[in-house]
Parts: sequence; C-alpha cells; structure tokens
Amino acid sequence: MQFDPILPESRIRAMRAAGLWGDHLLTDSLDAAVAAQPGATAIVGRNSLTGERASLTYAELAARAERIALGLSRMGVGRGDVVSFQLPNWWQFTALHLACLRIGAVTNPLMPIFRERELGFMLALAESKVFIVPRLYRGFDHAAMARTLRPRLPRLARLLVVGGEGEEDFDQLLAPQPGADARAIFAAGRPAADDVVQILFTSGTTGEPKGVMHTSNTLFSNVRGYIGRIGLGAADVLMMSSPMAHQTGFMYGLMAPILLGAKVVLQDIWQPEEAADLIEAEGVTFTMASTPFLSDLAEVGARRPASVRSLRMFLSAGAPIPRVLARRAAESLGATIISAWGMTENGAATTTRPDDPPEKAFETDGCPLPGVELRVVDAEGQPLSADQEGRLQIRSASNFVGYLRRPEWFATDAEGWFETGDLARLDADGYVRITGRAKDIIIRGGENIPVVEVEGLIYRHPAVQEAAVVAMPDARLGERACAFVVPRPGAGAPSLAELNAFLLREQIAKQYLPERLEVVEQMPKTPSGKIQKFQLREQAKSLTPEQRQG
Repeated sequence: MQFDPILPESRIRAMRAAGLWGDHLLTDSLDAAVAAQPGATAIVGRNSLTGERASLTYAELAARAERIALGLSRMGVGRGDVVSFQLPNWWQFTALHLACLRIGAVTNPLMPIFRERELGFMLALAESKVFIVPRLYRGFDHAAMARTLRPRLPRLARLLVVGGEGEEDFDQLLAPQPGADARAIFAAGRPAADDVVQILFTSGTTGEPKGVMHTSNTLFSNVRGYIGRIGLGAADVLMMSSPMAHQTGFMYGLMAPILLGAKVVLQDIWQPEEAADLIEAEGVTFTMASTPFLSDLAEVGARRPASVRSLRMFLSAGAPIPRVLARRAAESLGATIISAWGMTENGAATTTRPDDPPEKAFETDGCPLPGVELRVVDAEGQPLSADQEGRLQIRSASNFVGYLRRPEWFATDAEGWFETGDLARLDADGYVRITGRAKDIIIRGGENIPVVEVEGLIYRHPAVQEAAVVAMPDARLGERACAFVVPRPGAGAPSLAELNAFLLREQIAKQYLPERLEVVEQMPKTPSGKIQKFQLREQAKSLTPEQRQG
C-alpha cells in the first residue's frame, strides 16, 4: 500500500537538528537488550482463555519475532504491507510488531471491542494483507467474525487465528524456515525511521474512525521524553493492563520496556485483585492506566497494602483525573501519582513531575514533555494569557503524520500547531489543566458549565465511586447538567438534594449544580477505562430535570 504521510522536509530537518529524531527503530533496542542481557525476562503474561502463563527472555522474544517475520515474508508480506491484529495483551502482540519492523510491514493494532461494522471499514481502508485474531476472547468468537468479513475484503490474503487450526493456525508463523536468508530479508525490509510503521484507529467527530499514522521517530521522540521525565530505568518492572491496541498500551507497555531493557507484566483482562497479585508476585514498580483503573486499584490497596508495596508510581491518563481520587490513591497505594494528558495523535504530551508540589501534582495535568509545545487560543485562534480557558493546541516532535487517506482532517496549521479538540487553561508555569472537550461543553442559558471541575467536586463526596456529567436537552435553557454516579461499595447513593447540598458546601456556583441525578451500577467504558460519555449523553436525551432552577 502507498502511504502519503504529511511530513515536510522542514519538519524532518528541524527535529533532527534538535536531536529529537534520528534513525533508531525498536528492533535496534531489542538487539541491544539481547546483546547486553539475553537471559533477562522481557515479558510475563497470562492468557485468560487458556490459563497459560508466558515468560519470555529477551533472547526468546527476539527469536520468536524473527520467526514470525520470516513466516509473514513467506506469505508475501513485505515493505508497506499492512498487518492488522485484534489481540489482547498477549506476548504475540509484542512479537508481531517487532516482526513487522523486521520486514518493513506496517502494524495496525485493533481494539478487541471492535465488531463487523468497525472492522470491515478499518480493514478495507488500510487494505490489510493479513488479519490476526484470537480464537476466543471474553467469550466472543473472533475467528468466526473474521471469517464473515473475508468476502468483503479482496485485499486480505490471509486470516490467522491464535489458538486456531489448519491454514488459520497462527503458530505456523513460528515454524522454522529452512534456507531462508534472514539477514538479507531483514536488511532489505528495514524501514526508515520516517516511514509509517503504525496505524492506530481512533474515533472522532467526523462520523468514521480515523487511521492515525505514526513513524518510528514520532513514537520514539515521545517514549524517550516520557521515560526521562518520570525516571524509569532497566531495573523497573512495568505492568500494562490498558490494551496495547490503545496508544497508552502500545507506547508504554510495548515500546518503553524494550527501550529500557526492562521486564513488563501484561494483564489481558482488567481485574483489580489480580492486578494486585501480579504487582506483589512480580515486584511491579510502575504502571499506567486511566482513572477507573486507578480508582479500582486504590480500593484494593486500601484493603491489601502489602500487595502493592513495590509500586512506586502510577501514571493516570486518558481522562482528567479527579484530584480527590489522586490524593486518596496516593495514600492507599503508597505510590507517587502522576497525572498526564495526551492523544493517539501524539502520545502523552504532558505529565506532572514526580517531585512536583501538591498544587501541581494534584491540581494540574502536568507540563509539556521535551519536544512538546502547548498553547491556548481563543475563538479567533489568538493565544490567550495564563489561566484563561480556550482551545488547546499542540506542536510536538511526537505529533502524528496524518490520517490514513484523509489528509483534509489533519487539523494542523502551517506552523505545526495541531487542534486537539480539548479546552484547557495554562498557568504561568506552563502547567495545563484540561477543562473539557470542545464538544463536551454544557451551555446552560448561555453560560458554560465547567464539566470537569464539577465532576471533580462530585468525586469528593464520600459515597461516590465514579461520576460523569453530561448535557441534558432543555427547551427553555438549551441544556442542563445531568450527573451519572456509581456509588462506592457499601455506601448508599446520595439523593440529588443531598449531592447538591454537598456541592454548595464545596462553594460551587448554583448555576453549575446538576439538575438530575442518575445512579448506575457501572459506567459504559472503553477497554482502556475511559467513560463513554456519548452513551450517557444518549441516555440523557430523554431525561428531564428533577428540580427547576433559575
């Protein structure tokens, strides 16, 4: 397939001159780890379907990746061909990306939640040559679904199934390839560091998934800055429970451990008790996931403090972290809580620093990583001064190189500023506070409600485990606020009157109070833990206020 990355020569020259881009590939990090410590553990994981535990050294991981690369090459996969795989956090995921790099193929990870409608579109747009799925995952027959898709995908040459049989068996890629000249095949296939190596689909406001394209340089410029900011080293043990088909899992559960030569512990289905077991058994020192994961683990840590004793840092991103949750988690886990903000298009762009004072650590989403610039602009695109809310834009070494076959959606100006779609404030020290999504605003009678701040105050209520505030249509005021709440275990849910009395004691403006409260057992979420507000907004369309105000 021919890619058309938006990568001006001027950007390449500037990034290389700044020392942010080079010629490094992840397979170079793998080779260095094998040379330095071939017997060191690279991956520990468990397949929840079979119950099998995997533990691979760096030498074993490299050998499997090379065999898979040769197997794909024998199937006709080469430079620029797209290999799509819809796999959980299993060792095969990591090995497949390394194998693709060896022969210049493009990795296209797909979230396990996707079904026929999304997959049919994504595989067709990417012109995927090979599609790899698990036989079963979380009770769903991915192999059967993939077979129904094949007739619609004339470019799809092979379907492979982890745990499959016959010509679909993934393990055939691991078979020895007698007579294959691996060195020559890998030398011919090696991509340049500015070639597209990853396509990751993300949802947006355009009505169809967007294929975000990244190069080794855009990915590595982020991972290096991230590692340096939070002080990770080869002696750390990382755990990844967020899906590796999400940029969080890919960059910091797949790439970062190999760059460090460290061990990573993979969890394929989030279970907080099991996560605590893994932390204790493997000596995990660092993990990263979204806010609900942090909340869940903090609950376990409060009951089982010994199980999380080795954990020194939890980085929470994916959604603005309620500050009361960050403080509570820091106490129950005995770990430093790092807040971060980022996107599929650029990875983690900001983090707090491990030694930040409480007002930065708990009240902001961090400051830019090396090679990242942020600005907040008004409706006309003019930069705003400190502490004013506006549209957040980013210019970064890790910014992506375009959307697959949709260059018109790039949303990046001639100076390299990318429109994030977020609303934010920047303080005088350059720390950002995400205040909401541009499309997530609630406008009540002409006045904007600061959704993220209201949610943060609701989280302070002792009976609240999770909270989300969305717009509820109203004929008179246009919109009103509806709060969805999951009660804490063993706690009775507050009434709307009780919740609002609590919020007034927290000195919230009366106009910002929720006007309906929906108590739910659980929030609709993505596998990475983000609350799916579009589902809540859909539910709120048919709701009416419980009490009238204003």
